[in-house]
Amino acid sequence: MSERFSLEQIREHWKQQALKHGQSASASWSEHPVIEAEIREILKHLTDGDRVLDAGCANGYSTVQFASQKKIDIRGVDYIQEMITQAQARLEHLADKLRGTVAFAVGDVTALDDLSDTYDKVIVTRVLINLKEWRYQEQALGECARVLKPGGLLILADGTVQGWQKMNSFRREWGLPEIPMPVFNQYLDEDKLLQAGHPSLRLVEISNYLSTYYVGTRVLKPLLIRALGADIDVANTDMEWNRWFAQLPPWGDYGTSKLFVFEKV
Repeated sequence: MSERFSLEQIREHWKQQALKHGQSASASWSEHPVIEAEIREILKHLTDGDRVLDAGCANGYSTVQFASQKKIDIRGVDYIQEMITQAQARLEHLADKLRGTVAFAVGDVTALDDLSDTYDKVIVTRVLINLKEWRYQEQALGECARVLKPGGLLILADGTVQGWQKMNSFRREWGLPEIPMPVFNQYLDEDKLLQAGHPSLRLVEISNYLSTYYVGTRVLKPLLIRALGADIDVANTDMEWNRWFAQLPPWGDYGTSKLFVFEKV
């Protein structure tokens, strides 16, 4: 197993992603169908009038999508200056297309500068897996809980060890090699998240919204390519195959990424 990146290496990785991809959604992940699925799933939990924090917003691609479809007051923060620079540049071209208001700033999810009980909703998308180990993930959860109003929702979309393991078990049954965890990620331990995440957060919902997508793209797609002997890049996420599977209802529990909704009590 490859050695995990240090926090400094993780930071440098995302700085380089920001410099390489600019305002493209690829700055946070090249798997565009998944990002669009995330946005659709998160929007189900946003309501006009909400005050929202998007913690770890990257270059603001999803942040402005939320504000273009809901009349919300949303603040996006990310600890990579280069990401925030791109996010602010994005606003210059999209401000007149937004239903809500958007602001961006440099910020650290493990030490937020917001006052307690500030937000109706806090969105955290593929952020905790970039914090190297559980103690930092737990610290970030505590900060998200702190800035939420009582009764507010933490909307957490992230990769889990359990989902990753189940997906790889499916692959092994069909003679496919395991997909390794990226060296700059540490997937969440779902058991720790649910049992020891934070005392003020009550689980409301778990959505395995990407399970069908992962089966279609990580199991069926490589098997079909192998059976046909086709010259097709299995890692090409912009194929219609990927877009189609991203639209299907979720079945099972085979998605590495899941969405957790917690209420602050």
